[in-house]
Amino acid sequence: MQRACLLAAVLIVASGALYHFWLRDSSLVAVNHVEVTGLTSKDGPRIQAMLESVADDMTTLHVRTDELEEAASTFPVVGAIHVQPDFPHGLRIEVTERPAAALVSIDGVPLPVAADGTVLRGLRPPEGLPLLEMEKPLADTRVSDPSTLRAFLVAGAAPAGFPQRIDGMSEGPEKGIVVELENGPEVIFGDADLAAEKWTAAVRVLADSDAAGATYIDVRLPDRPVAGGLPVETVDPVAPAGDVIAPPAEPVTPDATAAAEDGTIPPATTTDPATTTPAPEVPTVPQP
Repeated sequence: MQRACLLAAVLIVASGALYHFWLRDSSLVAVNHVEVTGLTSKDGPRIQAMLESVADDMTTLHVRTDELEEAASTFPVVGAIHVQPDFPHGLRIEVTERPAAALVSIDGVPLPVAADGTVLRGLRPPEGLPLLEMEKPLADTRVSDPSTLRAFLVAGAAPAGFPQRIDGMSEGPEKGIVVELENGPEVIFGDADLAAEKWTAAVRVLADSDAAGATYIDVRLPDRPVAGGLPVETVDPVAPAGDVIAPPAEPVTPDATAAAEDGTIPPATTTDPATTTPAPEVPTVPQP
């Protein structure tokens, strides 16, 4: 029994060593077909050729994903890659490109920029993206101006179709970041935190028929959006967060406790028209 167990252990160790030191890097499972998907930029052919070249030294049992990721990171347009071996000789690489949030003008040429400020040279951006102005020049291949970076964060968090509706963006000390929508109200974001949640709140208000005609939507508190500029504000809540709405003033009634002529103070009385019984009419007697 002990001899059988020892023999089994030796076989397991030998199989592991055979796999680790020979089979997983053997030409029997060498990668000789690489399928790359997800590329749309004009650098797509270069990116694909580079990934294929790096994968040539790999096998389907020993895929070095970190080397592929490092090679892909030399192209700013590549946001992430997903690698899936296809035994025995195939390798699938799915590339996720960074989406463009807006455009900036560099040497007079509008270029797409991602939400994190990365300039996406070679990417074909969607039509109608807003063109943002930079106060400071680029640092390498990234936008370095803090206010412009905040604007890109907000624009990049916009739901599908809304970046094309952005007519302008500004930032001031009172309202923070303000997005002007084409044929629509301005959206007051405040800071760039929770940008996705603020966009969701703004879209919800825009879809509310009671908010039609609003001149602004305040989403600085995304769980309590406010539509303003309406003749009668009916969007719930109708007042900005933190405001206190005073109760309506009660009507002023004559003083029922005025002093009588004899110096006594009659008790206060109230009259309810619904419960007061009218006095009986006194018949009139015709005069002779």
